Amino acid sequence: MTTNLTKPISKSLLLAIIIVTIGAEVLLYLTRYSSMASTLYDAVMVASFFIGWKLYRRLRSQQNYRKSPRQIMLQFTGAFLIFFLGSTVVNVYSNLTFEDFNKDYDQYVQDYTESQALEVKGGADKEIMDQPIGSLFEKVDTIGYDLYNDILAGLEEVWRLSYMILLLVVFKKVFPRRWESGRRDGFLIAALFITSILFGIDHTLDTEQPWAIRIGAIVTFANMGFLFGLILLWTRNLWLTVIVHAVYDITATLSWYYIDYAVEYFTFGVLIVHVCLFILEKIHQNRSMQKLATVQD
Repeated sequence: MTTNLTKPISKSLLLAIIIVTIGAEVLLYLTRYSSMASTLYDAVMVASFFIGWKLYRRLRSQQNYRKSPRQIMLQFTGAFLIFFLGSTVVNVYSNLTFEDFNKDYDQYVQDYTESQALEVKGGADKEIMDQPIGSLFEKVDTIGYDLYNDILAGLEEVWRLSYMILLLVVFKKVFPRRWESGRRDGFLIAALFITSILFGIDHTLDTEQPWAIRIGAIVTFANMGFLFGLILLWTRNLWLTVIVHAVYDITATLSWYYIDYAVEYFTFGVLIVHVCLFILEKIHQNRSMQKLATVQD
């Protein structure tokens, strides 16, 4: 995989990778002070879709066979269940270890919900908002903005892949002998670990917080990032990982603001679908084996 990821990169693609990684982090930090930086950060995240389209093939192995839609869906449900279980463990650990961070995060969720409602109401005429259609669009605006942010969060997996490629290129230049010896898995794990730490740090760049809260945020989100990175390397499918990330964030948003236990309900549904797909896949494999045995006889 490391050979594919470090295939020759054009100057324009390298510049795009640097903008998506380092440039996005600088803009994220500047959102503390500038609404324009926030807009530019969103623009970079949207543009990362097209960069991901250039990079996603590098994850594929030449030996990989083409998966059927059922197998892809089975892989998605499995990846989502793995992340849900892993994130549950991370959240339990965080609750027990970083009390200050969890209190601050709960307060953030409450404040954000209230601010969103006030912002929507404040931007419209009261007479309009009192009408049924005005109330409808208030809800659409609030939910739509949250879902938009969650989709952009899914595209952070393009950021991760871009960073991993950038780090592997650096490792290849700095440690040429070890690279040529074929012992490259260590570099891949190091890139995954570094991007996970950066993922955690990035969740503290746009706000100023005490270190007791910041450390909790870094550790919690770094572990979440590590789970997404493992899913990326396991599935070798960038877009599947993007969807897992976005869908989890969407269900978490619904759970926080709109529907209690939305994550748990959705995960239960995913589990049922996963079991059904697994049974169907086993039946298909058994039939294929029987046909092959019949032909050989």
